Amino acid sequence: MIIPPRDAAGTKSQLRKAMGFWDVLLFNIATVLGPRWIAAAGHNGASSISLWVLAAVLFFVPGALVINELSSRFPVEGGLYVWSREAFGAFHGFIAGWTYWIYTVFYFPGLLLASASMGAYILGARGAALAEDRAFLLTVSIAMLVIAVALNIVGLNIGKWLQNAGGVGTYLPLLILVLVAAVVCMRHGSATHFTLKNMMPTWNWDTVNFWSQIAFAFTGLELVSAMSEEVRDPRRTLPRAVFGAGALIALMYIAGTFAVLALVPAAGVDPQSGVFGAIASGSTALKLSFLGIFAALLAAAGNVGGVGTTVAGIARVPFVVGIDRYLPAAFGNIHPKWKTPWVSILVQATLSGAILLLSQIKNPGVIAAYQVVVAAAIILYFIPFLYMFAAIIKLSGRQDRSENPHAVLVPGGKAGAWICGSLGFLVVLIGIALSFFPPGGVDKRVFLVDVIGGTMGSILIGLFLYWRGARSKTDEA
Repeated sequence: MIIPPRDAAGTKSQLRKAMGFWDVLLFNIATVLGPRWIAAAGHNGASSISLWVLAAVLFFVPGALVINELSSRFPVEGGLYVWSREAFGAFHGFIAGWTYWIYTVFYFPGLLLASASMGAYILGARGAALAEDRAFLLTVSIAMLVIAVALNIVGLNIGKWLQNAGGVGTYLPLLILVLVAAVVCMRHGSATHFTLKNMMPTWNWDTVNFWSQIAFAFTGLELVSAMSEEVRDPRRTLPRAVFGAGALIALMYIAGTFAVLALVPAAGVDPQSGVFGAIASGSTALKLSFLGIFAALLAAAGNVGGVGTTVAGIARVPFVVGIDRYLPAAFGNIHPKWKTPWVSILVQATLSGAILLLSQIKNPGVIAAYQVVVAAAIILYFIPFLYMFAAIIKLSGRQDRSENPHAVLVPGGKAGAWICGSLGFLVVLIGIALSFFPPGGVDKRVFLVDVIGGTMGSILIGLFLYWRGARSKTDEA
């Protein structure tokens, strides 16, 4: 069983149980569902449809079952970090927790750039030009980061409303997209001719990098588990919210990609803001141009909420690692007034802002910068998923699995746990490998140097911090 450090219970008892079922469900939607992934799928073409289905069956469903079991068996703050520590010990738990946290340093710039690009469509026709303007994207990105960080430091009871708005603001524009596409198709026909053949996966070295993005787009359901001790009745709430949000997300990824390609040919879809370009195109054809602006306004709230969910969830991991003293103890501090892990949130935001600035200075174009930070984020983020899927296999044989009346177990007993764990592990491993292949139109040498350098440097920093923390704990003992 989990043996927390001496002061862990007292520190974590200060956290507020602020989240109920609907808060968690909308949190999951805001975290996982991304219009930019639908845009990227549209840019990749009709073959993305089958990739969504394959990723849902081979990765999303097994992942949801694994997350439900682990979060109900170990409903404590820290999520993936705790599961990995429980299965493989302190060192591997730290590596999983560190890479899970440090990935946000690369993830936030990509998320913020894509969000700012989508937000430009609030201005209507003029927004298309601003969506490629570096100064505009940087200014809006920094503003969104500041808002998300400030609300989450003030408190989850306040910050959760940003997350709730994020869930609603993410889903409604995509519903508008699907409805607009349906009406346009009935009146004018589809811009893409869909056949069984062109919807099947096609191997292309210039687009194979996108395959890992498809799997990455389905991740995030585990994030709220890092906040288990801030959820009311987590053993019951988390599994219900995972299943509910999972069904809504999978359906929208597939329907949204159909809709984008029905409105705009693949070659004309921007991989960041293509959803809103498609809505603008469709609403113009229907002479309802205000729909595009309305959808962009909703998405602006959704994007800030998406940043907010990641800030809120991920910050809890270094907070727990700080309590365990493998990171500087300051990470384990809770704000005396607002009861949030404010040091962890501020460090995370500062590093992300720095990478955002560097990515725009170093790379020659917005798309190149976006692709590098996305690839580095996927690689780092998938490392703890290797641990998670391995953990369900390792922990499937423990006696407490069958004795825990509150656990929501993977169906099929130990064999089911092995099947889900093996499927997920394999998909994640392939996703990491494919992330090193640069997409077409990006300088391959620069891409590889930046991605390898960023990921290896991040891991080495983590190893140094672990060694420092472990030595300090040994000296104290």
